Amino acid sequence: MSELKTPQAGDDHAADNDVVALLMRQHGDIRNLFDEVEATAGDERRDAFRRLVRLLAVHETAEEEVVHPFVRRAVAGGEQIVEDRLTEEREAKEMLASLDEMDPDDPRFLPQLIQLRHDVQTHARAEERYEFIHIRRSTDVTDLAAMARAIKAAEAMAPTRPHPGVESAAKNMALGPVAALMDRTKDTVRKAMGGS
Repeated sequence: MSELKTPQAGDDHAADNDVVALLMRQHGDIRNLFDEVEATAGDERRDAFRRLVRLLAVHETAEEEVVHPFVRRAVAGGEQIVEDRLTEEREAKEMLASLDEMDPDDPRFLPQLIQLRHDVQTHARAEERYEFIHIRRSTDVTDLAAMARAIKAAEAMAPTRPHPGVESAAKNMALGPVAALMDRTKDTVRKAMGGS
């Protein structure tokens, strides 16, 4: 099965000149990685789960830094749309953190993973419906490409573990080195977007 592995985030070197296309590809990669984790055991499952954790961390960090700010600014009702997505993301991070503490061969792992998959897919459909469609309608190809570059930068700096509740620099500092990596990922995205 090793030759069928989904690439780690950023490993495919796709051009991704459109942020919506990039995020949709990530949604597909996340689905494929859930399939891989469910279909394997032992070291293969551990490896697939590590890649799933990393991709989910990249995806959510990128959305927090690129997608959500745009939706807040440019979409009617954007503040509530973003708050709903952040609630879903926090719940998923908590479940992912719980899974991360388990041995993937633990009999409780797979049922919890299946619940996480359901929650993540529900969240992805909400993003596509309430955020992605508005991004495509509300901006031009130059901005779509700039947002995609920022997300590709996040892929390169991706943290390897989920950190629920890390939505501020102060919380990042309190949680330690891996959370600080997430903070650096956010900084990388901000720089790629032309911010400070």
